[in-house]
Amino acid sequence: MAEPKQESLDKMWKYVKGFAEKSGTAMHPMPAVTEAVVKGLAMHMDELGKPLCPCNFYKDKAAEAKLRRWMCACDEMQIYKYCRLLFVREDGLPITEYLPEGHEGREVYGVVTDPTPEKGRALKHKATATPTSLDETPASSSSTS
Repeated sequence: MAEPKQESLDKMWKYVKGFAEKSGTAMHPMPAVTEAVVKGLAMHMDELGKPLCPCNFYKDKAAEAKLRRWMCACDEMQIYKYCRLLFVREDGLPITEYLPEGHEGREVYGVVTDPTPEKGRALKHKATATPTSLDETPASSSSTS
């Protein structure tokens, strides 16, 4: 597997550290997890010019990058403060408090409270009461075709 450019790695580390501070989250407590995600973001920067979340599988990465919903920090993070691996609580659990009932994150982890509710959620006004599919996030469903 190819390695990302050092410049891309440095840029992603700076971004991730800054966003964790701004959003009131911590990076995953297992350094190898954080390093793998940051490396994946950097590789997508090199490949696509965008920090597409490496935690998902995409049929067409370039098309997905144009939609922007899985760009770090993704819609789920900006709306619900939910990230499975990178931006979590200090204990490593993802914050699920703001997710709608029935969302897979709530189903798996239960309600995990936010230790810093005054930080993050720049797009909370786009939150929905019911979960949406990956093909129809609140940000993408608000646009017209």
